[in-house]
Amino acid sequence: MHHFHYKDSELFCEDVPLAEIAEQVGTPVYIYSRATLVRHFQAFDRAFSNMDHLVCFSAKANTNRAVLALFAGLGGGLDIVSGGELHRGLAAGVPPERIVYSGVGKTTAEMEYALKSGILLFNVESEEELTALDLAAGKLGVRAPVALRVNPDVDAGTHPYISTGLKKNKFGVPRELAVETYRQAHRMENIEVKGIDFHIGSQITQTGPFVEAVRNVGKLARTLLDEGMPIQYLDVGGGLGIPYRDEDPPLPEDYARAMEKDLAGLPLTLILEPGRALVGNAGVLVTRVLYNKTGAKNFIIVDAGMNDLLRPSIYQAFHAVWPVADSGRALRVADVVGPICESGDFLAKDREMPVMEPGELLSVMSAGAYGFVMSSNYNSRPRTPEVLVSGGQFAVVRARETYEDLCRGESIPDFLE
Repeated sequence: MHHFHYKDSELFCEDVPLAEIAEQVGTPVYIYSRATLVRHFQAFDRAFSNMDHLVCFSAKANTNRAVLALFAGLGGGLDIVSGGELHRGLAAGVPPERIVYSGVGKTTAEMEYALKSGILLFNVESEEELTALDLAAGKLGVRAPVALRVNPDVDAGTHPYISTGLKKNKFGVPRELAVETYRQAHRMENIEVKGIDFHIGSQITQTGPFVEAVRNVGKLARTLLDEGMPIQYLDVGGGLGIPYRDEDPPLPEDYARAMEKDLAGLPLTLILEPGRALVGNAGVLVTRVLYNKTGAKNFIIVDAGMNDLLRPSIYQAFHAVWPVADSGRALRVADVVGPICESGDFLAKDREMPVMEPGELLSVMSAGAYGFVMSSNYNSRPRTPEVLVSGGQFAVVRARETYEDLCRGESIPDFLE
């Protein structure tokens, strides 16, 4: 469910017309609904209410500080994959003891930053990373709290670029090596073994892969507990999908009930890392029509491009496109494309669209996850602003970049003069 809806043929976010935001802020612009963000977080949190748990929002889906602060205020934590995401989380007021650090390529500097910050857990993904973390913690005179990310070799049935739980993926310690790697970690002077972690992919629309992974890792947890390992946390990752078109993903309570049987009896705190499920349908990208081209193929050319929303180009992902003013006009099949100098620059292909006039607005739906965070300055285009709506009011939570911003940090060396 989301709070984007038509009133008298005009598209609103909560109680604010999208056209009003576009008029004041300009286009393209990302717009997020506070009510939707709160609703999705609370639905996820309630689904696991009969288990000891912590909801750590997956920051890579949307790193705007206002979004991070909102979830922190609801009692949530953060799943991060870089020192930059740690900085953003701390700046947004997320308590460090609610932050878990995943990712295969943590640098020593990032490890030291996280250790000094006092985060809850490092999700370690290889033996060499474990050794590096042991050294970093020893240098600082502290012990690093660790969960090993175990690769359960489960096919999540999702796009190959966002599958993370197969042997051929780069993530995690192979399941067959997990017990010995845990023993190695337990012997390390500066490592404190505290949990088990897994993550099998993103945009998963059935519970079966989660159940299989929990079953596999649950057996490992019992083995480690029997050996006296001080395991306190089971991090089950994220990956629950959302409806972009005709998908029918499980609800959070279905997701919770599906895993509950295999978690029964484990004296562990569950860590959940939802990302897209919380923010995906809470945001849209509003863009203005520039031109039409008709002929053998019809094109609606808009002022947002693949640099603003990359998912359609790299994943062939579907995003619904709604007219901001819906007047029941004639339809025709067209591609919605941007101004980027690439044939791969499109937001929608072969889509039945209303006949649009230059100056009118379109809303690209389900853009709250992996939207702005994957945007770039390609073709020297300033990145868009981000706006948060709450009821009948809205605020710019990230300003639009300027042409001056594009050159910040650059210099022309003397030897070129």
